[in-house]
Amino acid sequence: MSEFREFLIFERSREGKVGCPLPACDVPKPELSQSLGAAGARPALDPFPEVSEVEVIRHFTRLSQWNFGVDQGMYPLGSCTMKHNPRINEAMAALPGFCQTHPLAPDEAVQGCLTVLNTLGTYLSEITGLPGCSLQPAAGAHGEFTGILVIKALLQSLGEDRKVVLVPDSAHGTNPATAALCGFQVKEVPSDAHGRVDLEALKSMVDGNTACMMITNPNTLGIFESNIKAIADLLHQHGAMLYMDGANMNALVGKARPGDMGVDVLHLNLHKTFSTPHGGGGPGAGPICVCDALIPFLPQPWVVSNAEGLMLSMDTPQSIGKVHGFYGQFGVLVRALTWILTLGKEGLVRHTEHAVLNNNYLRKKLEPHYHIPYPAATLHETVFNDKRQNAFGVTTMDIAKSLLDYGFHPPTVYFPLVVHGALMIEPTETESRGELDRFAKAMIEIAEMAEKDPERVHAAPHRTQIQRADETTAARFPVLRWSAT
Repeated sequence: MSEFREFLIFERSREGKVGCPLPACDVPKPELSQSLGAAGARPALDPFPEVSEVEVIRHFTRLSQWNFGVDQGMYPLGSCTMKHNPRINEAMAALPGFCQTHPLAPDEAVQGCLTVLNTLGTYLSEITGLPGCSLQPAAGAHGEFTGILVIKALLQSLGEDRKVVLVPDSAHGTNPATAALCGFQVKEVPSDAHGRVDLEALKSMVDGNTACMMITNPNTLGIFESNIKAIADLLHQHGAMLYMDGANMNALVGKARPGDMGVDVLHLNLHKTFSTPHGGGGPGAGPICVCDALIPFLPQPWVVSNAEGLMLSMDTPQSIGKVHGFYGQFGVLVRALTWILTLGKEGLVRHTEHAVLNNNYLRKKLEPHYHIPYPAATLHETVFNDKRQNAFGVTTMDIAKSLLDYGFHPPTVYFPLVVHGALMIEPTETESRGELDRFAKAMIEIAEMAEKDPERVHAAPHRTQIQRADETTAARFPVLRWSAT
C-alpha cells in the first residue's frame, strides 16, 4: 500500500510553484500591521506550501476518499443516529429564498422563512406532546443548556433556590456537564439490574432541593424507561421537573410522546432523528419543547402572528434572552421540516417501527456471538460488550478496528460507562436487510477470528491506508504545526 501513501501538502511543496498566477500588483501594497495591529499581522507565511492547483485538488480529493461517511456504508454509531440524509432535504435548503436570505432582512421580506419556523415548531410540539417550542439551540448540548436555563428561570420566578439536578449513571456526559455549567450540584442516580433508573434509590434522593432530573428515554442502553410516568409523578410531587434528553427520539417519533409521559422539557437533535447530515462538529440543531409553565421563559425572539402576517417579537419580558445569533441554524430547520413533510404522519410511524425492527433483527443475529450485559428488550439500539472475546485477549477496540477491514465504520465504543468494553450499535431505519446481513456477517467473522486467531484481530486494521494508530498519544500530545525537522 506504500505506493498509495498520501504525502503532507508541505512535502509536495517546491519553491516557485503557484496555484494561480496573478498579474503584478499595480496599487500600493497595504501595510497589514497598521490595519490589523502589530500583534495581528504575521511577519511571514513561512513555512507555507508552494504547490500547483492540480496538486491541491488531488491531495484533498485523496484525503476525502480516505474518510468514511454514511454515503459509503453503514455507520452504526449508537446514540448518534447516523442515518441516510435524503437529497430532497438538501434541495429544499438550497432554494435561493432560503439560502440567500439576509439575516437582517425585515419581517415582511421573509414571510416564507418565518412560516418554515412557525410550521416546524408546531409539528415538533405535536410530535413531542409539549405545547411550547424554541428552535434557537444549535445542537444537543446547547438544547440541554437552554432547557435547564428555562427551568432555572421558572424556579427563580417562584422564589425557589433549588440546588440539585439528578442524573442517571448511564446518562450522556453532556447532562451532568450542562447542569454544572448552569450552577447546579449534580447527584448520580444508579441503574437497577435491568438497566433502568433504580426507582427505589430515586425515591430516597428527591426532596425539596431537587430542581429537576435529566433522563434519556430510551436510555443509553437502548432500553425504554418503563417507570417514566412514576418518575415524573415523583418529581412533580416535590415541585421538581423532568428534563428529557431527546438524543434517542428515533425510537419514539409517531409512537409515543414525551409530554404524555410527564416530561416537562426536552431537546430534539434535528441532526439525528430528523435527518440532517452531521459529524465532524456540525451542522446541528437542538430545539427544545416545553410544557405550559415554561413557555414564558423560552428564548427570544418568538415567531408571532399579527394582522400583517408573521413577525419576530422581543416582547417577552420573562424570557431567558437569546441563546443563538438571529434564529438558530436555519438550513438545518428547513431540512427537518422537509423530512417531516416528505414522510407525513404515517411515514413517521413507519420510520420508527423500522428503526426498532432493524435493531432487533441485528440483535438476534449477534446475540450468539457477543455478550449483552443488560438483556432487557431494546428499541433502536443495543449495547453489547467484549466479555466473550476478552477470554481470548481481544478487546472492544480490536473489534472496532477489525470492522474497518470490512468496509464498516465501527459502532460507538466504551460508552455508556456502566458497561465495561461497550459496543453500542444503532443501525437506524435507513439500512436494508441486505446491509444488516452484511454487517452481521462481518461481526460474526470477527468473533470467530478472535477465538481462532486473536493476534490477527490485535493487528487490525490490515487494509486501510493507516493501520493501528497510537490514539492516546495523539490525543495527549497533538502535533498542530508543520516542521521540516
